[in-house]
Amino acid sequence: MSTRNTIAIVGRPNVGKSTLFNRLVGQRQAIMDNQSGVTRDRHYGYGDWIGKNFTVIDTGGYVHGSDDIFEEEIRKQVKLAIEEADVVLFMVDADAGMHGLDEEFAAVLRRYQGQKPIYIVANKADTHARAHASGEFYALGLGEQAEVFPISSQSGAGTGELLDAVVAHFEEAGEEDPDSGIPKIAIVGRPNAGKSSFVNLLLGAERSIVTDIAGTTRDAIESKYAAFGNEFILVDTAGLRRKARVNEDVEFYSNLRAIRAMEAADVCIVMLDASRGIEAQDVSIIGLADRNRKGIVILVNKWDLIENKETNTARDFEAKILEKIKPIAYPPIVFISVLNRQRVHKAIETAIEVYQNKRKKIPTSQLNDTMLKEIEKYGPPAVKGKIVRIKYVTQLPTHNPVFAFFCNLPQYVTESYTRYLENRMREHFDFTGVPIGIVFRKK
Repeated sequence: MSTRNTIAIVGRPNVGKSTLFNRLVGQRQAIMDNQSGVTRDRHYGYGDWIGKNFTVIDTGGYVHGSDDIFEEEIRKQVKLAIEEADVVLFMVDADAGMHGLDEEFAAVLRRYQGQKPIYIVANKADTHARAHASGEFYALGLGEQAEVFPISSQSGAGTGELLDAVVAHFEEAGEEDPDSGIPKIAIVGRPNAGKSSFVNLLLGAERSIVTDIAGTTRDAIESKYAAFGNEFILVDTAGLRRKARVNEDVEFYSNLRAIRAMEAADVCIVMLDASRGIEAQDVSIIGLADRNRKGIVILVNKWDLIENKETNTARDFEAKILEKIKPIAYPPIVFISVLNRQRVHKAIETAIEVYQNKRKKIPTSQLNDTMLKEIEKYGPPAVKGKIVRIKYVTQLPTHNPVFAFFCNLPQYVTESYTRYLENRMREHFDFTGVPIGIVFRKK
C-alpha cells in the first residue's frame, strides 16, 4: 500500500472508528457493530476532499492488559498503521468522556509527537453540550498541535472542518484510487483453512491476524502483491460458513463481505483443509464462484498433515474433489502446506495463469480452422429430423471467454453437443481454471 496521503484512524474499542472510516471512503466497507473488537486487521479504503486524494486505514480498538489473544495482535496492527500514516486521527468518545484507555493510548502516541500530525477526534458530539465538553480531551497532553475536533461520524457533522485540517498536510493531490484496474485474487474458503497465513506468507508481513480460532478474519482485507512480472490485489476474506451456522450479526456481515469480495474478484483461490477433505460448504463456495463466472484455483492446504502418502494419494484426493464438484471440471488443484512453505508460489503462479486464461482472445481465423474440423469429425446430432449445420465461430467481446457458433437451427443444438464443443475448445486453447460460455446464433 502507498503511504502517500495516508490517514490512520486509531483509538480504544467502540468509539466509532469504522463509522468514520466508512464516511471518509464514501461507502460501507468496514463492518460496524456495538460489540467491541469487531475490526481486527488494518483495513484500507480511498477518499478525497477538496481535490486531494488519500488512503484511510481503519484499525482495531486498542486495549492494554487483556488476556484476549486478539488484543495483543490488534495492538501490533495499530502500531503498523500509525507508522504507515502521514496523519493520525486519535478517536475518543465525547458522550462517554475521558476513559482510562484513552490516557494509556495517548502515552503510546506521544512517541510519535513531532514526527507526524496527530488530531484528537471527539466522536458522538451530537449536541452543543457534548461538543463543548470535548475540550477535556486537551488534557491528554499530546501538545499544542493535537487539536480536538468534535464530530459526529454518524451524521457527518464536523467532519468537513476535520478534513480541511488533515488535507492541509498533503503536498500533492495523490492518486484517485491506486488499485484501479489491478486484477483481484480473492482467497476464500471455510473458517480456519489457512487463508490469512497463506496471504501473510506471500506478503512476508503480518497483514492479517492469524490464530487457531475460526473466524479471526472478519473484514475482506486487500493487499497489493507483485509476482512473476504481474501486480495483483490479494483479498483475504472471512471464512464462509453455512447460513444455518451464522448466528451473530458480525458473522453475518463477515459472510456478506466475503461473498462481495468473491463477486468483485477476477480469480477465486478456494482453500480446502486437507485434514478435513472436501465438505459440502467447500462445494457450495466453488459453485458460487462458478455461477459468478470467476476464474477458480482449488488449493488443498495442510497437505503435510496427511500421513503415509503414496504415489497415488494426491491423484485420488483430486479425483474425489472433481467427483464432488461435478459438472464443474475446469479448476486446477494444487496441494500446498503454508506451514512448511511447500508449493505456495506454485499456487500463486497457477492463479496468475488462470487470470491470463480468463483474458485470452482467440483469433477468429484460428477458431474456425480448429473448431470447424472438430465439427466435421462429429457434427450436431439430428433432433426431430432437423439437421443443424454450424458454419462459423467467433469470440464475443466479453469479460469472460464466450464463443458464438453461427448455425441454421440454434434451437436444436443439444446440451451434450454443447459440452462436446466446450471440451474440444479446452483441449485446443487451454482455458484451465476459467468458465467458458458457448452460445448458438442464427446464421
